[in-house]
Amino acid sequence: MKNYKVPKSNIEVSSVVLGLMRIAKMDNAEIRDLYNTAREVGITVFDHADIYGGDRHRCEERFGEAVTLSASEREAVVIQSKVGIRRGWFDFSRDHILKTVDESLAALKTDYLDVLLLHRPDALVEPEEVAEAFDLLEAAGKVRQFGVSNHTPGQIELLKTAVKQPLRYNQVQLSITHANLIAQGVAANMDGSAQSISRDVGLIDYSRLNGMMLQAWSPFQKGFFDGVFVGDRESHPELNDELDRLAKVYGVTPTGIAVAWITRHPANIQVVLGTTRPQRVRECAAGSDVKLTREEWYTLFRAAGHIVP
Repeated sequence: MKNYKVPKSNIEVSSVVLGLMRIAKMDNAEIRDLYNTAREVGITVFDHADIYGGDRHRCEERFGEAVTLSASEREAVVIQSKVGIRRGWFDFSRDHILKTVDESLAALKTDYLDVLLLHRPDALVEPEEVAEAFDLLEAAGKVRQFGVSNHTPGQIELLKTAVKQPLRYNQVQLSITHANLIAQGVAANMDGSAQSISRDVGLIDYSRLNGMMLQAWSPFQKGFFDGVFVGDRESHPELNDELDRLAKVYGVTPTGIAVAWITRHPANIQVVLGTTRPQRVRECAAGSDVKLTREEWYTLFRAAGHIVP
């Protein structure tokens, strides 16, 4: 398993993250098997959110019920959760952040979160309220690191007018086929090309310049929850031909190559899995160790339908 050093820190994390948004209906033994497999292949980061599982904190509760961590094991892993999404609206108010973190800690049966992310941007955000919540959480030892999810550079800069803690992470949607934040830069300033339209305001370059680590959610989705591209020969025949070819070259699965495409990028992007299948976890971990050549990376990029002018 390839590891990354979090920019501007001494913190080391796995390049693959196990997302736990689908464990609500799994039994304890299945959850433990999933967790143990992740640890066996080198995954150290486990991703939650207060909204995962239908009822608030349900997936966090299931994890806390199923997985008992010794003191040493707890220190060896990174548990992160997210806050801010409510039913039909977003809420970055001081009181909601503080209340939600306390509920997450109780559900997870842990004394602290290694990472807290602000989930979807709150149009009514008041940076001073966020800053106060973060200060209180850090002072109480309830949260060690902070970040955001699905935020633009401008939204991050606005938060930084009041927030003192480094914002170390930004979790965003990214896959070979949903690669707007990479593809736009390749086709910048091309009149008449949809690919040249900036939808993230230079987020990937901003992240590299400002020492933020990106985390890629839905790494196998065609679009916004439009289905998986791996194995979909009706929508992506050329891409799947290349995935299959490179899988044979490197001795991994096509899913592993899809992971390798993301981890090959020099921004050191973490891949957030949503699977509940231990074998899929193994396939993805194996892919993280593959270093595609530049030509192979761009071949996959073109096969996914992106323009290389």
